[in-house]
Amino acid sequence: MKKTSFLLPAVIMSLLAACTTTPRIAAPVIDRNAAPNPDASKSSAASGESRLANSPGYYTVKKGDSLLRIAVQFGQSYRDLVAWNNLNNPNDIKVDQVLRVMPPDAGAPQTAAVSVAASGVEVKQLGAQNSAAAASVNKTGPRGDKRPYSESTLAELEKPDAAPSAAPAPVSVKPEIAPQPADKTSQEEAPVTWIWPTDGKVVGTYASGKKGLDIAGKEGQAIMAAGDGKVMYAGSGIRGYGNLVIIKHTNNVLSAYAHNKTILVKEGQMVTKGQKIAEMGKSDSDSVKLHFEIRQQGKPVDPSRFLPAQ
Repeated sequence: MKKTSFLLPAVIMSLLAACTTTPRIAAPVIDRNAAPNPDASKSSAASGESRLANSPGYYTVKKGDSLLRIAVQFGQSYRDLVAWNNLNNPNDIKVDQVLRVMPPDAGAPQTAAVSVAASGVEVKQLGAQNSAAAASVNKTGPRGDKRPYSESTLAELEKPDAAPSAAPAPVSVKPEIAPQPADKTSQEEAPVTWIWPTDGKVVGTYASGKKGLDIAGKEGQAIMAAGDGKVMYAGSGIRGYGNLVIIKHTNNVLSAYAHNKTILVKEGQMVTKGQKIAEMGKSDSDSVKLHFEIRQQGKPVDPSRFLPAQ
């Protein structure tokens, strides 16, 4: 009986001690070899494209677009768009895809390049102005010389200043002469003087909802270049236009000639105002006619505002 009464308190004390022991919590395991989140890369890429879509020189693909139609709209060569956008398959462009439609060096900012890393962080290089401002913060002039007070120091400071050194001989600087623009550039930007591309009755106008003028005539009738320029397209790859010729007159102005029977010029060829470029027909049309357009910065405008009065 005494042994039982002695052992009972010891057992109770050991149980209480076990209950009060702090439980061990396993440390969290972090997998450092886990692959990065692909959604973060997609999000940063999407944000980069959205910034480009709002920049000059870029275009967002819409439903029904083709690369050829986009090239015609902006007066660029189909092959240039392929090169500028590194397209492996020119026929595989997607809705909402952002494409460069102007040369890479056209209107590019000269300050800083902006790159978007996979993490979505923008890395900006300081421009020339920022670099100059940062450099100006560091003072390069002479600093004040602090010396302890003494009789010799005071006597030295009271001495007259040394004779000024001879001024350096002036250096003649020739003013820089800005290079004159080439004649070719001035010609490209000169206003276009227009003529009617063919004779005939106007059967469709810009005001009636068309993108240009419809001029009726006879099959085989001569179609002439309405102004000097370069042939940017000659073919039948755009639905609704048939055999089509597009001439680029300046960096921002082009003209289009559709539904031809025969095309007489080639891409890259220089033509002069009044030169025969095609013969009238009804390709991709229900009647013999010429559909004529003038486009400025990729947008159709009313040709009657530019053509001389008949």
